Order: sequence, then C-alpha cells, then structure tokens
Amino acid sequence: MASIFRPSISLDLRPKVTCTNLSTKERLEFHNKSLRKEKLNIRLRGVKANQAQGTSVVTEEKELNNKTDYGVVGVHHVGLLCENLERSLEFYQKILGLEINEARPHDKLPYRGAWLWVGSEMIHLMELPNPDPLTGRPEHGGRDRHACIAIRDVSVLKEILDKAGIAYTMSKSGRPAIFTRDPDTNALEFTQV
Repeated sequence: MASIFRPSISLDLRPKVTCTNLSTKERLEFHNKSLRKEKLNIRLRGVKANQAQGTSVVTEEKELNNKTDYGVVGVHHVGLLCENLERSLEFYQKILGLEINEARPHDKLPYRGAWLWVGSEMIHLMELPNPDPLTGRPEHGGRDRHACIAIRDVSVLKEILDKAGIAYTMSKSGRPAIFTRDPDTNALEFTQV
C-alpha cells in the first residue's frame, strides 16, 4: 500500500530539512545513530535526500558542549492511548498508511500496543484506559492536545479522509493543514510542508 507518510519532516526547527525515501531499516539506523553517538556534542542537522538518485545522506553538525546542551536531537515518539488496538491499527495502517516498526518491544510491555513509523519518528499506540473524556472535546483538533505530522499534500489526505467518511476540519489560519481524530478521539494535525 502506498503511504502518505514518507513525508518531508522537520528534524530541527531552526533550518528546514527533509527526510524522504528511507526504508524501515534506514529509519531505524538513522534513529539509533542519532540517539547514541556523542550525545552531548552533536545536534542532528538533518537528512538530505537526493530524489533524482534515490539516496539519502545523514549529516551532522558539531556544537560546543555546554552545561545546558544535553543533546536534544528530535522527537522520538508520541504515545497515544487506544481502547481497541485492532480498531486503531485499522485506522493508522489502512486509512493513513503507516507501517509497524517490528523492531520495537511490542510483547515486553505489560499492555498491548504497537509502534508505527512516521518518517524517522514513531507513534506508540497503547491499549490502556483513557483518563480523558471522549465527549465534549473541541470539534477542531487544533484547539485540543494534538500531534502534528508533516505531509507533502493536504489535498491528497483530504480525499483519503472523504473516501473513508472520516470527519476533519481545515486549519483556521488558512495555512495548508487538516485536523482529524482517530477512533479514540486523539487529535491529529497534518500540515503541508
């Protein structure tokens, strides 16, 4: 299945960088390398993809080690609660096209869950009781807690959601972004980059 989540993503909010055409193995290697190598001295600059040649190159930028630099390199994952893992996987895999990261410890935790790739980061679905109310949430997910995923084309996602009969709202600011909710009312933003 073609995935809408082979997006350009921002790994560092200062310069705009892209991460495209990475296989699951490449994403895992990139992720592990960025978390382990010289943790206090390296800021990950980004992944540059040569789309014409279909190759990806990881670049790094050295920074001075100081007391406030503890080595932030990006967001590793976002944890989302779900009531029924199979129902959530139907949404995240079949509708949104995300792939499971089989290298994560699905069976080593005291609850059911799944790790899904979003570029080089992940969403961790956790089948646990949700302390948040499922009703009374704002209609527009931008006015609620939400995770934001960078994508290439909001209009393509809009067509996918329309075809699946899934409700959404467009960005109130007029920028190319769409907000929807998963089956457990977790708000998701998809912004075009």
